[in-house]
Amino acid sequence: MPNEAEVIKGRPGAHGQSNGEAPLDLDVPSADRIAFTTCYMCACRCGIKVHLKDGRIRYIQGNRDHPVNKGVLCAKGSAGIMNHYSPARLQKPLRRVGPRGSGEFEEIEWDEAMAIATGWLGAIRNSDPRKLAFFTGRDQSQALTGWWASQFGTPNHAAHGGFCSVNMAAAGLYTIGGSFWEFGEPDWENTKYFLMFGVAEDHDSNPIKIGLGKLKTKGAAKFVSVNPIRTGYSAIADEWVGIRPGTDGLFILALIQELLLAGKIDEDYLRRYTNASWLVIQDEGAADNGLFVRDAQGQPLVFDETTKTIAPANQANVVPQLAGKVTLADGRTAVPAFHLVARRCLEPQYAADAVAAETGIAAETIRRIAAELAHAAFEQTIEIDQPWTDWAGRHHDKMVGRPVAMHAMRGI
Repeated sequence: MPNEAEVIKGRPGAHGQSNGEAPLDLDVPSADRIAFTTCYMCACRCGIKVHLKDGRIRYIQGNRDHPVNKGVLCAKGSAGIMNHYSPARLQKPLRRVGPRGSGEFEEIEWDEAMAIATGWLGAIRNSDPRKLAFFTGRDQSQALTGWWASQFGTPNHAAHGGFCSVNMAAAGLYTIGGSFWEFGEPDWENTKYFLMFGVAEDHDSNPIKIGLGKLKTKGAAKFVSVNPIRTGYSAIADEWVGIRPGTDGLFILALIQELLLAGKIDEDYLRRYTNASWLVIQDEGAADNGLFVRDAQGQPLVFDETTKTIAPANQANVVPQLAGKVTLADGRTAVPAFHLVARRCLEPQYAADAVAAETGIAAETIRRIAAELAHAAFEQTIEIDQPWTDWAGRHHDKMVGRPVAMHAMRGI
């Protein structure tokens, strides 16, 4: 066995010298130029500093001055150098030389590729640009490619779409007014209760890591992670809810039912800032059944509890009814949109006891989480001394918020 002196002698010294090797010069700059750009290894778009030496990438570093990641860089971002120098990366345009599907291609120069493309496209544009159907994959540059297709003259353009993320984005737009699925930002500073549904560690990872770091450091918020597996974010959650895959919707509907039964619904917010009070036609079999009731100018209508009359929804002084049947001028019936939502969510199959077996979450746990949400929302409200004016011209001395936040991905 070697003694301690021999072991230490064999270790690299302060300058990397070991066993006769030449010492490393740690003062040599890693780059002769640093390029500032954004990472393209996921949709997060973190700011990065790319160290270049002799025209080659030597190192990728997070940009501390970038608002998205503030210098944090994940392993995927760091691996961008491997992507850039991968031997499988295309270096030139390819032209098929074998039968379609054979995988036989040859490299050609860019001038030749451009000549072929302009030959194809020039003939189409001169005859009828609409003959071009332009489809791109998930290049995440649809703003540019869509603009190009419009300038070319074709309306027939599309891109990678709804199965993996656009559905989530659309749901966000229809519910909370924003496409929150990957780019939404919970209020990390003011949140008292944070629910995360099925978020993998490679989605929006750096901003979420920064945000969760704030929550854990502050210690004033509860972090609940709903995920079939307890890895990554779930491992540091205050409570992990190991839900059965694909049943997130049932769990949420049970939470909604519990909140409805407890009367913990922000009715004032629903009346003022959503279409929950808009009247919906109830006339089975009619062409307009299920559509909003509108006046001659196309404005949606509500039932004003103050005047007991039907009024335009965009009037600032109305107090819209959220539930109950209303008789229209033509004798038909209408109800507020929220009436339909509540009726659906209060169905027996969405009760905590009914969904417990399928979700794998005990009914007692569902009721407790709903009660915790209600407590944070209604007993721990926050106030920000910032005057503001809402859409109807109403002035408010301060902002009042309910400190419950959520973040979700495709699992929901």
